[in-house]
Amino acid sequence: MSDLLNGGLWDRSFILPEHKKAMERQDRESKRVTKPILDAQELEQIQQALSETFHQHRRITLKLFDEFENVEVSGFVTAIQSYRREIKLAIAQGDYQWIRMTDILSAE
Repeated sequence: MSDLLNGGLWDRSFILPEHKKAMERQDRESKRVTKPILDAQELEQIQQALSETFHQHRRITLKLFDEFENVEVSGFVTAIQSYRREIKLAIAQGDYQWIRMTDILSAE
């Protein structure tokens, strides 16, 4: 009987689809986080790490900001566009991603 109340019959019979979507949206919005502000020293360390890995052709792991969860990507920096404040990260053979420098939280 408890299965019918905890996600079974109750979810199927008594909650309208619009209400269920609204509850899911509210749950997702409650998990939204704000972007941390990096100080000058952290920004300098990130820029130095990007420059070193670009010139030495080493793999780098970047932690990127996302409103709901932080994302980690790893690859090789193949281009740095300082005027657009973006880097081109080669993730796999023929697969790359443009990343805004303002989205980078850390570089290892």
